[in-house]
Amino acid sequence: MAKSVTTFLGAAFLFVGLLGFAVPGFLGAHLTPAHNVIHLVSGALALYFGLSGTSAAARLFDIVFGSVYGLLGFIGFIAGQAGTSALHGLDSRILEIIPAVLVLGTTDHVIHIVLGVVFLLSGMLTKPRLYPEVTQAHTSTPR
Repeated sequence: MAKSVTTFLGAAFLFVGLLGFAVPGFLGAHLTPAHNVIHLVSGALALYFGLSGTSAAARLFDIVFGSVYGLLGFIGFIAGQAGTSALHGLDSRILEIIPAVLVLGTTDHVIHIVLGVVFLLSGMLTKPRLYPEVTQAHTSTPR
């Protein structure tokens, strides 16, 4: 399960990372160039673990990544302050990580929490394996 979810969401992160350069207010998010680069890197990492990593590696990635994203969303709601952003004007929960470069608003916090929950569930619902996965190279018999 973790590999499939990680692969799908990795592709989605890449799509949003690229789309954010053309539509910075996509879905009401604050998609600055720095935020888009973070999405592209996140998507590349997720695709790597989803496509090339083991099930255990994808599971661990999902748990760690989901924890980080979920925590980022909660911090945004706790530490965010009322203010304005260049993209959306007034927002009740602006969190400036890097002022005028990486700014997150209420919509970003909600998206981060939802993604955090999805990644965490994917990692936690994927059964841990006690033994390494067997690959084709390990199953062939010598002639």
